[in-house]
Amino acid sequence: MHPRDPSSQEVAELVLAYLRRHPDAADTLDGIVGWWLPLQRYETERGRIENVLDALVEDRLLRRERLPDGGALYALPARGADGSNA
Repeated sequence: MHPRDPSSQEVAELVLAYLRRHPDAADTLDGIVGWWLPLQRYETERGRIENVLDALVEDRLLRRERLPDGGALYALPARGADGSNA
């Protein structure tokens, strides 16, 4: 394997991660750029974003409201009558 810069290594990891999730996949360069990488980045970043949201809720900088489907809605905390966060 040739030495890679960090951004090239990231692309390699994303492509391989996509193929591990979809072992029968095959596509052109355009397909990989247009479909695989955005999907894989979303999957990878989703967990990181969820962890950040959890921390913001824990620090009371955001509130989380559970939805009937099990999802969550995030927003700023409700304000008190004096304008402060409740």
